[in-house]
Amino acid sequence: MNTRSRTTDYLLLIAIPAFFFLWKLSAFGLIGADEPRYAQVAREMLGRHNWITPTLGGTPWLEKPPLYYWQAMIAYKLFGVSDWAARLPSVFNGCLLVLACYFFVRRFRRGSELDAALILATTAGIASFARAASTDMPLTAMFSIALLGWYAWFETSEKRWLIVFYAFIAFGMLAKGPVAPFLAALVIVVFAAVNRNAQIIWKALWVPGIVTFFVIGLPWYLLVQLRNPQFFHVFILEHNLARFGSNLYHHPEPFWYYIPVTLLGWVPWAVFVLGALVWVAKQLKRSESDSLHVFLLIWIAVVVIFFSLSRSKLPGYVLPAIPAGAILASEFIRQRSAQSVPSLLRRTLVFGIHSLILAALLFCALMIQPLILMHHVLWSAAAIPLVVSSIVAIASFLLLLKFDVRALRLATFVPLILGLAVALRFGAAPLNQKLSARPVATAIAKLDPHHLPIAIFLVPRETEFGLAFYRNQAVARYELRDIPSGEHVVVAAEGFEESIARETGRGPVYLGNFPPQKLEFFYVPGR
Repeated sequence: MNTRSRTTDYLLLIAIPAFFFLWKLSAFGLIGADEPRYAQVAREMLGRHNWITPTLGGTPWLEKPPLYYWQAMIAYKLFGVSDWAARLPSVFNGCLLVLACYFFVRRFRRGSELDAALILATTAGIASFARAASTDMPLTAMFSIALLGWYAWFETSEKRWLIVFYAFIAFGMLAKGPVAPFLAALVIVVFAAVNRNAQIIWKALWVPGIVTFFVIGLPWYLLVQLRNPQFFHVFILEHNLARFGSNLYHHPEPFWYYIPVTLLGWVPWAVFVLGALVWVAKQLKRSESDSLHVFLLIWIAVVVIFFSLSRSKLPGYVLPAIPAGAILASEFIRQRSAQSVPSLLRRTLVFGIHSLILAALLFCALMIQPLILMHHVLWSAAAIPLVVSSIVAIASFLLLLKFDVRALRLATFVPLILGLAVALRFGAAPLNQKLSARPVATAIAKLDPHHLPIAIFLVPRETEFGLAFYRNQAVARYELRDIPSGEHVVVAAEGFEESIARETGRGPVYLGNFPPQKLEFFYVPGR
């Protein structure tokens, strides 16, 4: 690769992740229950100068290991506490994963490294979770880098790659628990079985690597157990084994749930990933497969099947399968570009589906306000978005039909960049108003200059954890009979003023409301 093309690679490796992961990162506040909860845990750990025991509201919160919290604490220390800083760990991990993908493919399958990295950065799964304050992106990055390191060792027999594997799988265990080493071991065992070579497993059990794993991954687990004797029961038994084997946390989905979820995670590149999977399957039948392709196929299958067996399912669980699909897709595209031009029918089908996916994404971006506010497409206002997205789809399709995969980056990135820009420009404000506690906390602050204690009544957990972060206060919940004895502000669902009076035995004073989330605010005097 000449210096000029490498410079172009590096510029794209900076620009594309920076736009998709970092641009307008705080355009809307923390949403859901997990984002504000994790952000507040990191803030409390930083405030207490405690790097061992995560706490929420001053009480040990032992559901997750500390890697995300540690990274967020560093971000808070550097940039101050904010929702923007709370999301920086995922941005960092996403960028680290993209760079690792680029340098791995450049080292072992030169020619498709830039496509692999940019496809990965622009998949829906990675681009969305890299903008979220959650543990899913740290796990995905550490787990994926570990497996890439292991395969690098398999292909070269260089022990330094085993150190990479053991170190990053330890970081993966610090990101989300024993699922990281367990899944990695499962991928390796299946790969060895497919190759009918058990020596692959025994040679990988290298003492310096195992020591590295324990030195990095074990100390926190020992220290947190010593300080919190309930840790093993809460974290291992409840939040790992019970979460996998039961519906304790009320996330039931059918067995096939992760098939469409994984395909959506690969959007807009899903048709190329599917093509790559079929391509590798054909190689297997002819016994002429590339060992990397087989490894990536096993990686995807193990992650998807393992989490499909779980009784509790959430979209982020299957995120570690996305990088393997991105690398496979880049290899498939390189193979297509090296061969003679496929038949017109095949090109029309593949490029047509890809262009339709791009059009659908752009259409949703243009219609994002009614989708957020009313949860359906407002067809009376859909004419212009339909025309615009159709024009973009036709242009992308014709460009691909004429220049084949040589035009794939241009035909894909222009609609994607336009779509994300439009989505954040017009969707951030309604998303913030409807789903984040940030504007709720701002509205309360105008009515509560003394920053009184706060309680909630019949509102979602998302609001509870969001208020805890944005007001930096422990939030009492009336339903749990946790009613402050002193004066406080209560945030309640609309129409429950009499219930508040009955619960407290005091006369609440109406302060105002927040119509986008159907909330009302009341001042409750002390006893």
